Amino acid sequence: MSESNDNPQERETLLEFPCSFPIKAFGKKDSGFEDRVYKLVKAHAPELERADMSQRESSGGKYVAVTAQIMAQSQAQLDAIYTDLTDSGAVLMSL
Repeated sequence: MSESNDNPQERETLLEFPCSFPIKAFGKKDSGFEDRVYKLVKAHAPELERADMSQRESSGGKYVAVTAQIMAQSQAQLDAIYTDLTDSGAVLMSL
């Protein structure tokens, strides 16, 4: 008989922690978007440096995708990062 796991903090994941993990955030292009994403992610991944960030504009130049490469420690850490990015209002979508 298998045990039920109702605790969302302990749900199964395919990732083995710690692991290198890209956090992607998409938003409207403006001068402060990358900085906002950096601050939001760094709050949960203090080792993040600017050199770990990359940015790519959409073909029309209206949107930008920012990627932050972090060393993820847990699923809870990733969930907290995505929650803050989503709640920020500046991030249209995150992956």
